[in-house]
Amino acid sequence: MKRDSKLSGVLHVLLHMAEIDAPVTSETLARMMQTNPVVVRRVMAGLRAQGYVRSDKGHGGGWTLARDLESLTLLDIHRAIGAPPLFAIGHRNEAPGCAVEAAVNEALDSRLHQAEALLLSSFGEITLASLSRNFHRRLAERRAATTSGDHHGH
Repeated sequence: MKRDSKLSGVLHVLLHMAEIDAPVTSETLARMMQTNPVVVRRVMAGLRAQGYVRSDKGHGGGWTLARDLESLTLLDIHRAIGAPPLFAIGHRNEAPGCAVEAAVNEALDSRLHQAEALLLSSFGEITLASLSRNFHRRLAERRAATTSGDHHGH
């Protein structure tokens, strides 16, 4: 089953952008996401519409963050990219004539809606600033391991 990695990719790019103190072109972001610049522009347009990023055209132009990382959550970004489905589980038949299948659909729907609500609620509690702090902690740990001679990352 193919997983949708759009949210992960966008979060990755936004955190990189936070580390760069200059506008970043769609071409540079596309290399980071291993995709086409047109795809990047489409995704970033959704973020721009929400006021999360801005773009400047021309020489020296590109994308920049328009909001502080502390004010952005995973939920904000998930919604800005079109709220892709969180789960790949679905019904075998959306309008079953079989009572057994209808019972299965009802049970799945109920539990999936509960799980989705819980997951989205937790997305609202995670800021991009907390992801950035996690990144910086991991980077410091790697540097410390490298300078102490521990090349295994332990």
